[in-house]
Amino acid sequence: MDIRTSTAAQSYAKARTAAAPDQPSVGLTAAFERAAESFTQTLAQGEETARAAMTGKADPHALVEALAASQMAVETAVTLRDKVVEAYQEILRMPV
Repeated sequence: MDIRTSTAAQSYAKARTAAAPDQPSVGLTAAFERAAESFTQTLAQGEETARAAMTGKADPHALVEALAASQMAVETAVTLRDKVVEAYQEILRMPV
């Protein structure tokens, strides 16, 4: 078995990068911004489809899909809000 210093150093460098934690590519603030933009875009598309359906420019199937997407977005936002409030209340209950 032939072990050279450079081979050992290369193996160590590969193992070190493989074991290193991944750096988040996007900050937490940017992630929340993207989520908020996606939420508002989903609601805007739902409203636009509803207006088009009222004037007869959209089929009922598209309206149902848009309403379901809007409902899912609102339920997700409400669930997230409830979890944040619950976590805040748990922090307030912690003894100092």
